[in-house]
Amino acid sequence: MRDVSWASMRLPDHDDVLAAARRIEGVAHRTPVLTSRSVDEVVGARVHFKAENLQRVGAFKFRGAFNALSRFDDEQRRRGVVTFSSGNHAQAIALASRLLDVPATIVMPEDAPSAKVAATAGYGARIIRYDRYRDDREAVAAELVERDGHTLIPPYDHPDIIAGQGTAVAELLADTDHLDALFVPLGGGGLLSGSLLSARALSPGTAVFGVEPAAGDDGRRSLAAGEIVRIPAPRTIADGAATTHLGTLTFPIIAEHVTELLVAEDDDLVDGVQTVATRMKQVIEPTAALGLAALIANRERWRGAQIGVVLSGGNVDLPPLISRR
Repeated sequence: MRDVSWASMRLPDHDDVLAAARRIEGVAHRTPVLTSRSVDEVVGARVHFKAENLQRVGAFKFRGAFNALSRFDDEQRRRGVVTFSSGNHAQAIALASRLLDVPATIVMPEDAPSAKVAATAGYGARIIRYDRYRDDREAVAAELVERDGHTLIPPYDHPDIIAGQGTAVAELLADTDHLDALFVPLGGGGLLSGSLLSARALSPGTAVFGVEPAAGDDGRRSLAAGEIVRIPAPRTIADGAATTHLGTLTFPIIAEHVTELLVAEDDDLVDGVQTVATRMKQVIEPTAALGLAALIANRERWRGAQIGVVLSGGNVDLPPLISRR
C-alpha cells in the first residue's frame, strides 16, 4: 500500500518552485499578462491579469499536476495515480497522466460542472463519482490507494503541487516591473501558498491577498482561530474554491506570509465574469473572478496602484451562470 498521508512531508520553499519551473518548461504554457484600460478605469488602478484561463486544460492546475507526476518513479507510473477534484485538478491530472503514460483515476463530485467532467474523461481518465454533501472524497480516494496501490496526488496539499502552482506568480512578477498588491483565489490553498512562496522571495514588498467565496470562508476562520477550521461543503458558484478546509501544508505557509484573507459574494463573481468577458473578451470561471471581485470591492484602498490578479481558470458551465442574471 502507498502511504496516503502527506501531512508529514516538509513544507516546500522557493527553491522547489524554481525546480518545478524547470520541469514544466516547454510543457505548460507561459500564459500572458493581460491589461484592460476599461478595467483600470473601473478600479482606479493599473491591473495586470495573469491569464491562467489560457493554460493547458484551461487552468493553473496543470502546473502542479505535471510537476508532481513527472517525479514519479517507475513503480508509481505502473500502478497509477488517484486524486479527488471538482474539475480543474481532475483535468490537469488526467492530461499530465496521458502525457507521461500514467493510468489515472479521478474521484469527482456528482455535481461537478459537465464541461469539466467531459474534459477529464476525454483525456482518458477513469472517473468515480461521489456526493460532496454526503461522502468523504478523501476516504473514497484512500480506499482506492489501499485496494489498487495508486499514488495519491491531492488537489492542493502536496509539496509538488504547491511548488508547481507557485510558478504562475513567479512568471507574473518576472513580466511586470513592480506590483503593490496581488489578489489570488483561495480554495484549499495550493495556488495561494505557492504564490506566497514566489512573492515573498521575488517581491517581498508586495501585499498578497487570498480571496475566498463568502459561503466558504474556512481560510479566514482558520487564521482567526490559529488552526485549521473545517466547515460543511459550501454552496457557491465558485466550485473550484468550494473546499471545506485548508491543507496541513498550505495552512502554515498562508498563516505566515499572507497579508489578509478577503471574501467575495457569488453575485459579485458573476459580475466579475461578465466584466472580464465584455471588457477583455476573455472567458473565465466564477472561481477565477474572486480576485477581481475583491479588488473592485476594495478599490478605494488601491487608487493609482499597480495590481496583480490571478485569473485561475476558464472552465465554466454557461447555462447555470446565465440563469443567475
